[in-house]
Amino acid sequence: MSSKSSIDAAKAPQETQTIADTAEGLKPAVRVSPPPGRDRERVAECNARAEAGRKGEDRACHWLEARGLRLLERNYRVACGPSRRGGEIDLILRDRDGTLVFVEVRTRRNPMAGGAAASVGPAKRARLIRAARSYLARLDRVPPCRFDVVAIDGDRVQWLKAAFNEA
Repeated sequence: MSSKSSIDAAKAPQETQTIADTAEGLKPAVRVSPPPGRDRERVAECNARAEAGRKGEDRACHWLEARGLRLLERNYRVACGPSRRGGEIDLILRDRDGTLVFVEVRTRRNPMAGGAAASVGPAKRARLIRAARSYLARLDRVPPCRFDVVAIDGDRVQWLKAAFNEA
């Protein structure tokens, strides 16, 4: 075996054999796992970021509930098709006065990266509004609503009530 072919083999994705349940019965199936190196690092980074986001949402939810809001739904998602990103609302809560509150939770470990509140730009606001409209369409009566942002920068929690509006 030449050195070139052994290098090519090292770059090739690793195959693992599993059993797949097909219409014809159980058959071996080939699953391709990502090659070692950067792809695995990216997956690990994405998983760590997702876990930090979940922890931030948990923290924000408990923080808001302690201030009298009642959780209605978490991670409400809307799809817009294969080529357009839908929207997701992290938390939907009801305030004491009956206002429906759509909350975007932003978590930053390092406030030097611009801060969590600064990371809710126009495109993200548009996706949140699209998702909120979808949620409201399910209701018989539309209550007063607002969009809040809970920004978690390290140990600091900042609640931005009515951070933006639909217009």
